[in-house]
Amino acid sequence: MPFISTRSAGAAPVSLADAVRRGLAPGGGLYVPTAISAMPPAEFAALRGRSPGEVAAALIAPLVEESFDRDTLGRLMGDALDFPVPLVPLGPGHYVLELFHGPTLAFKDVGARTMARWIAAVAAGKDARPLTVLVATSGDTGGAVAQAFHRVPGTRVVVLYPRGRVSRVQEVQFTTLGDNVSAVAVEGTFDDCQRLVKAAFADHTLGETHRLTSANSINIGRLLPQMAYYAWASLQLPAGTPPPTVVVPSGNLGNLTAGVLAARRGVPIGHFVSATTINDPFPRYLTSGTFTPQDAVPTLASAMDVGHPSNFERLMWLFDGDLARMRATITGVVVTDDEVRSTIRALHANYGYIADPHTAVGWIGAEKAGRHGDGPVVVLATAHPAKFPEVVEPTLGAAVALPPALADRLALDVVATRIPPRLDALTAVLAGTA
Repeated sequence: MPFISTRSAGAAPVSLADAVRRGLAPGGGLYVPTAISAMPPAEFAALRGRSPGEVAAALIAPLVEESFDRDTLGRLMGDALDFPVPLVPLGPGHYVLELFHGPTLAFKDVGARTMARWIAAVAAGKDARPLTVLVATSGDTGGAVAQAFHRVPGTRVVVLYPRGRVSRVQEVQFTTLGDNVSAVAVEGTFDDCQRLVKAAFADHTLGETHRLTSANSINIGRLLPQMAYYAWASLQLPAGTPPPTVVVPSGNLGNLTAGVLAARRGVPIGHFVSATTINDPFPRYLTSGTFTPQDAVPTLASAMDVGHPSNFERLMWLFDGDLARMRATITGVVVTDDEVRSTIRALHANYGYIADPHTAVGWIGAEKAGRHGDGPVVVLATAHPAKFPEVVEPTLGAAVALPPALADRLALDVVATRIPPRLDALTAVLAGTA
C-alpha cells in the first residue's frame, strides 16, 4: 500500500519505508494511505480471542504489505505489543480501555514500540550514520519513544519538551536513559517544540545531514499501529454488542485519527467523542467550521495541551474537508481543570477507580456528549495515574502506588540540554556543539 502527502496532489506515492524514514512529507504535508479497504465483518469477528499482536497484524497488513509479509509483521507486532490491554467495566454500559500497561505506562507505547521495530527492519538501511529520531513531546510521547528506541542499533533519539510543563514522572522517562537518547528542554510550549521539529524537517540540508525522522504522530509509522486498540476494544465486548461510542482524550489528534482509520478499515465504531482541555481548536472547528489555532495554555492534562494539532490536517483529508460528514462522525467536548478534579474524585468514590487527568477528561467527555446509538461507551484510558501524582494525590488525599520500574527511575538525575525555541539552537544540539 503506497502513501501520499496530504498537500501534494498528484505527487508520486512512496513506500512505507520512505514514509516512515521521512516522517514529514515534502512541502510539509503528512503521509496518508492511498486507500483503505474495509475488512469483512465475518473476518473481523474471527479475530475474537486472538492476541493484541495478532489482531494488530491482521488489521494493518494490507496497509504495509509492500514492506512486510504477514509472518514477519505478526512477529514484529507480537514482540512490540507484549502487554495486556484490558477493557474494564465502570457502571452500566460504560467501559475504560486501559492502554497504559506497557513499559512507560501510556498508550503511546503501542505506536512507539511498533515503529521502533519497523524502522529497524525497513528504514535504517545500510548508511553508517544513525537515523536521528527527532520528537516533540507534551509528556507521554517522549518517554514512549525514548524507551522504544533505547539502544536500537542504527538510531539515536532527540526528545524536545517544554521545560517545566511536563510532570516529573514523565520527564524522568526520557531524561535518564542516556546511551543513544538525548533530551532537550525548550524554553516555551509544546507548540514551540513542534514548530522546531517541523522547521528541522523543512530544512533539507539539516534533514540529510542528520538523517532525520520523526516518531510523533505526524509519522505514519506511529499512527498506523494505534488503529489496533480500537479493534481490541470492540473484540472484548460481548458478541453481538452494537458498535460503541468511543471517547478519545485529544491533544495532537493522532489518537483520534487512528480511530477514524480503524473505522474505515472495518472496526465497528458507532461514533467518536473528541474530549479536549481548554486548548480546544478542534471542538471549536466542529462548532463553527473555522479552524483557529491558539497558543497552548497549561492544564492538569498536560499531554493534551496542544494549541495547533498537527493531525487536524489528516482528519481534513480523511473527510475530504466535509464538515457535515465530520460532525456526523465526531462530537467535540471541552473540559476544565475543575471538572477533571471532580471527576477523579467521583470515579474513585463511585467505582474505586483511580484515573489520571487525561482519562478523566475522556470520562467527562462521555458524560457531556452522551451515548450515540444503542452501543456502549468506551473511554480510552491513556496513562497510569502514578504518572501524575502532583494532580491525583492532592485530589484524592491519598498516595498512588508507583510501579517498581518507575520508582527506580525517579531516583535518577535528570539530564537535559536547555535551549531557546530557535532552530539554530536545535541545530547546535544535533551537531553536538550545544
